[in-house]
Formats: sequence, C-alpha cells, structure tokens
Amino acid sequence: MDQLLTRRRALLAGAATLGAAGVAAVLAPGAGNRGAPASPPAAGAPAARRPLRPSEYRLRPLTGYGPPRTPPGRTPVRKEPLLKVPDDGRTVVLTFDDGPDPRYTPDILDILARHEVRAMFFVCGEMAGYTPDLLARMADEGHVVGNHTWSHPLLTKLRRRTIRSEMERTSDVVEKHYGARPEWFRAPYGAWNRAAFELGAELGMEPLAWTVDTLDWTEPGTRTIVGRVEDGAAPGVVVLSHDAGGDRSQSVKALRSYLPHLLDSGYHVTVPRREYV
Repeated sequence: MDQLLTRRRALLAGAATLGAAGVAAVLAPGAGNRGAPASPPAAGAPAARRPLRPSEYRLRPLTGYGPPRTPPGRTPVRKEPLLKVPDDGRTVVLTFDDGPDPRYTPDILDILARHEVRAMFFVCGEMAGYTPDLLARMADEGHVVGNHTWSHPLLTKLRRRTIRSEMERTSDVVEKHYGARPEWFRAPYGAWNRAAFELGAELGMEPLAWTVDTLDWTEPGTRTIVGRVEDGAAPGVVVLSHDAGGDRSQSVKALRSYLPHLLDSGYHVTVPRREYV
C-alpha cells in the first residue's frame, strides 16, 4: 500500500512538470513502450478530430460536413394575405383545400403525377390524421402541404388561444406524417383577422389566399370549373379548388381537363417558395 501511495505521489508530482500532454503519455496503458510523448500540433494547425460514434453520423447532413445553413429569419406579420406569386414567366399555382379525402385526393395526385407537376394542399388536421398515407405520398411526390386549421372553423369568431390550438394541432400532425411543419397558412373561408396573421407568423407560416376561385364547392359543373380556371389563368395566379368537404368528383374531372390545356398553353404549374416573399 505504501508503495502504491508513493508511486501515486510521484505521478502527481510529474504532472506539474510534464503538463497535461505528458501526464496522458505516462498514465496511458503501455506508455512506457511508446517512448517520448508526441509534440503538440504547431500553432494554427487544426487538431485531429476524434472519430465519430456510429450514432453521430446520422446527425450529419447527407450533403457533406460544410457549415450549417443559416436559419431562416422571423416570418413577418402581414396585414393581408398574399394573393399571387411574383410574375416569373407564365407561372400558375394550383391549390386544393380541406383534405386529404381518400375518395378524391388520390385521383388528384394521380393526375398531377401523370403530368409531372406539383401543387399545394391546404389540409385540415382532423382529415390529415385519418389519412397519414396521403400526407406521406404528398411529401414523396414533392407537393407542398399548408395549414388549413384543425376543424375548418370561422377564425373571426374564435378566441386567440383557440385559433392557436387549431393551427398548432394541424402543424403537429403535418410534421408527423409529412415530415416537416407547414410554412404556409390559409384561413378557412378566407376569413382573416389580426390574431390569425400574428399567430401564423409566430408558427413560421406565411398567409396565402388565391387569385382565381373556381367555386367548385358549389358543384357548378365540370365545364364551368374548367372555364373559370382557363379564363383566369395569368402569370403568377393562385387557383383555389377543393379535394374534400363534399362531392369533389367535378373538381377531379375539371383538373383532368384544364391541367393539360394550361401546360399546352405554355404555363408552368409549380409551387411557391418562401424566397418569393
């Protein structure tokens, strides 16, 4: 025991002289067989990185080990919703509200896939919770999913905390099944108020309305819906249709007709990017 204490005191005394690097060399197993400790790296030279544990590789971006992206700035609080995207050639944005509905949304996705175009789906949380597979498909096929509240209420009649709950619950279910929280918000019935704009911005969402309303929810007939889209088409317009909330078979048939016509007319059907705004 006395020998061990004496050896320990000797090692501690050596630590004061050798410094941390010397202590590591002396105390390491088999250090006596490795000779003198390695010299520290030259001034300005980067120290060698320790090997990553297997679990840490999953935290690294697949694109490389470069500097992290700059986080997005705070979403502005607007006083009115965006009605269109900046004119960038003959660009049209197609949007569908109130879904997903397993009776109509898959047909709409099939048509969009056939023509290799993307659209926006403003989903209601209680609908999305019943159809997680459709949210996953939207993500796989590059569509944008926006927040249309949980139960499609008239926001102007609700208290602020209830509006927040409607938005947050929907964003949560979208994140769970789509893979990302929505960056766009649309008020049911197009009824916006100050609380909706403020809470949407707090949750990182931009308010998007529409330029062309097909009024397809009134079931006016397929030809009427087609005519409204084709007559209203112009650079930067946002078209409003629905994929749930009633019988949307006319909406599906209309899309099957007007989408190829828009493309043949030189329009580029796309989705907005936050850089636009």
